[in-house]
Amino acid sequence: MDPLVTRWPRYVSFAPAALIVCGTVWNALSPREYWGDPMLAAAVVLAGALLSLRHTILTGVAVVLIELALAVKDGYVGHIVGTLTLANAVFTALVGIGVNRVIARHGRRLEVVRSVAEAAQRALLPVPPARVGPLAVAAVYKAAQIEALIGGDAYAVHDTPYGTRLMIADVRGKGLGAVSVVSVLLGTFREAAERAPELTVLAEHLERALVREAARSEHLIQMEGFVTALLGEIPAGADRVSLLNCGHPSPYLLAGRALSTLEPHEPGLPLGMSVLGVPQAAPQTWPFPVEATLLLVTDGVTEARDRTGNFYDPASRLSGRGPFQRPEELIGTLVSDVEHWTGGPRDDDMAVLAITRCADGPAGPQGDPEGDTPGSDHKG
Repeated sequence: MDPLVTRWPRYVSFAPAALIVCGTVWNALSPREYWGDPMLAAAVVLAGALLSLRHTILTGVAVVLIELALAVKDGYVGHIVGTLTLANAVFTALVGIGVNRVIARHGRRLEVVRSVAEAAQRALLPVPPARVGPLAVAAVYKAAQIEALIGGDAYAVHDTPYGTRLMIADVRGKGLGAVSVVSVLLGTFREAAERAPELTVLAEHLERALVREAARSEHLIQMEGFVTALLGEIPAGADRVSLLNCGHPSPYLLAGRALSTLEPHEPGLPLGMSVLGVPQAAPQTWPFPVEATLLLVTDGVTEARDRTGNFYDPASRLSGRGPFQRPEELIGTLVSDVEHWTGGPRDDDMAVLAITRCADGPAGPQGDPEGDTPGSDHKG
């Protein structure tokens, strides 16, 4: 099978060889019945599904030669039994090759779809600038399934006249409807972050945009009704951060080896729920000292489960692991720990945004990226 398709565990590649050995031994022990032939046939078909074309051909040739050797040994050469046995072996080899080509063709098509999805995601959810003034920024997006590179999680970091503004959000739902809502959310944030004098006003802009989207179409926001989001503002030259939590998992502040959860006094409503008539909560201000890192996550992190059903807790899992010199170090540690915790596929997409307040000040024009953030990854 071509390398474009899904990678299987290494031990799986030895399955065809094991079947060939078992089938050959079985045939040798019962040569007149050839009870091992189904194992030999299965070996070729399995090789076609799991291995490369070259290995599939070699497996088919090996099966044909084994059948020929057994026919010679048992005196079936020239007899109808030996001829039919060899014909079956050749036919099985051709079937294995055909299976390999069909799967390889589908693998190439999947790779094309993945490349288009990746390009669309990078256009929709670009890598944030690596540096915004004195702030070092890193982000990662991990889809729940490797084939699905686009989902309902989003993040953004934007330099504005009011300081650096940031957002992380999670649309309730999956699929193209969630992607459409994410595009509306990010577009509105980039525009409104420049003009809204306060985070509450920024949240109002986002709310109105989502309500308009719901009225215009039948996307999932109409069905599920809300988007959790966390909005932040870090004024230029200030050692504090203001956060407006709209029903989103609380962020974390890491300073050295200490970790604290920035729980809001009054949780705000998720975006898209203005129909309830409840006013949005007020932002809260927290200290943001030099060399500290602000960590924002979606519920793909906090709701990741281990094999016993326990939720992942970043506060307990990351506590004492610092200090982290760069935000991408923290993200790498978190992602690896979540993957170790789940021990397999996750049920939800995972987005992480980390911002470190550096002591050396801006490394270039404020708001201009110096290139892609090291360690940032948009793939599943």
